[in-house]
Amino acid sequence: MKEIAQSENIEQFSLKNYIYIDKTEYIYNLIKKYDRVFFSRPRRFGKSLTINTIGTLFEKGVEPYFKGTWIYDKWTQNTCPVLHLSFLKFSVSDLDNFKRDFCNEILKFAKTNNITDFTDDKEPKVLIGNIFSAMPEDMHIVLLIDEYDCQLTANINNKELYEKFRLFIREFYAVLKGEKHIRFMALTGVTRLKDVSIFSVGSDIKDLSYDHAYSQMIGFTREEIKKFYIDYLKLGISYEKHIKTDCVTDNDIEEFLDRMAEHYDSYCFDEIYENKVFSTYSVNCFLQSISQNQRVIFGDYWYEAGGIPSILKNYMESHEIEIDKFQTSEISINYDDFMNPTSLPYMNENVLMCQTGYLTLKSEIKPPRRIKLGSANREVKAALNSLLSQKFFNPDALDSFYDADSILEKGSVEEIIEHLNKVLATIPYDKYPVENESILRALLLMYLSGLRCDVRSEQHNFKGSSDLLVNFKTRRVIIELKFSKDGKDTDTLLKAAQEQIRRREYGIEKLGDRELLQIAAVFDGSPNMRKITEFKQIG
Repeated sequence: MKEIAQSENIEQFSLKNYIYIDKTEYIYNLIKKYDRVFFSRPRRFGKSLTINTIGTLFEKGVEPYFKGTWIYDKWTQNTCPVLHLSFLKFSVSDLDNFKRDFCNEILKFAKTNNITDFTDDKEPKVLIGNIFSAMPEDMHIVLLIDEYDCQLTANINNKELYEKFRLFIREFYAVLKGEKHIRFMALTGVTRLKDVSIFSVGSDIKDLSYDHAYSQMIGFTREEIKKFYIDYLKLGISYEKHIKTDCVTDNDIEEFLDRMAEHYDSYCFDEIYENKVFSTYSVNCFLQSISQNQRVIFGDYWYEAGGIPSILKNYMESHEIEIDKFQTSEISINYDDFMNPTSLPYMNENVLMCQTGYLTLKSEIKPPRRIKLGSANREVKAALNSLLSQKFFNPDALDSFYDADSILEKGSVEEIIEHLNKVLATIPYDKYPVENESILRALLLMYLSGLRCDVRSEQHNFKGSSDLLVNFKTRRVIIELKFSKDGKDTDTLLKAAQEQIRRREYGIEKLGDRELLQIAAVFDGSPNMRKITEFKQIG
């Protein structure tokens, strides 16, 4: 069985016999159709491997690295020098150091390719212009720029440094625009920003971030996982069902893929909202875990690998977030806000969440209609709630903050309500007042989901939808919430919540052998209370 790799270098897949999900047909068509392209994707999605694959094709050809791939017998282009610039390698905090390292990379390229008789310079835009001028008339190169916006995202709260890096990118691109020695150019990044001019009117770079034809070039499809990782799928099923791998049925495989999809699928980068992909990093980690641990663990690999992206952490320090928006199934935003974000510090928070992978497309992109966004899957929703929890709650103020799973699964109703009240008490009410039932439900959902509990809000059954449903192996907890702004009529509200649970039979669907714990609860929002004061177990 071939190994799974997280490599960003296509050569390693061949040399070390790693599994490679073949995306070369997309790359072939991309290079054949366009001269200069850009595509944005969230971190750990495969941008760097895509760039490296393009570079290897141009620099070394198909032999021996592309044997067995779609492109192997179709690639006919001659090799040429490749200048590969990864902005991740350069300083994000010092512009002079950034320029020095940048120039060193350009100089290395010139030396390697015997380009001489040019004037050295400390300004990258001047240096690369001088090198272009010194190239023979018939010499052509490929230019690849990975994570072009790294320095911008790192300085979202440093206006002076952000502006310096922005101007550098703008001016550097001006030197590249129309340069005859560039045979092909590709750029990647997380964000798409008009204020760097790369995507402005008159740019010669084609933005393919939401192009239907290339929407599955980065990311795994269900069919690709089934084709290339079939041995790992069968292995996981065999561990779960305690059967031999050759006894695994097609139905077993489809059910297993359904569960994988719930956790890792449904990212959409398609303008017509047709194609979706799985997170490459999460799928690889999940399947590697099966082999290493000999069990199936649906972990949150994408978030745990990188923690909170600096771009979002910095953004949330200087911007207010509307919590109830992120707990809805869909967020609607203006077409122009989504497609034409001007500047990173002033970007709509929903667009930023989408570009960083915490939200994804839930509708087609069609002007002038509003565009819908939402969470892609359980993994990313839990990651988003972990991210938001650190803004709204103060985990350091409560020793048992992270114990919700054990308290809800094993504790009494009294212990559960006491814990939830203590958690809510860590919220700074002057900044984030709990003003209604919707915000209360959103906060509790954020807290429980952020701790990786299997929690559902507005979970529908055949008679209605409960406020919160939390699943554990041995217990299902239903919480029906009511809100009293001034502390009045709490008894009446409690009775209404009880009656609602009984009449609509919340939580009975697909219960299995779990214990069902149904709780009616009333939150008193008056200034001297601000906690759940009335609660009752049903049954």
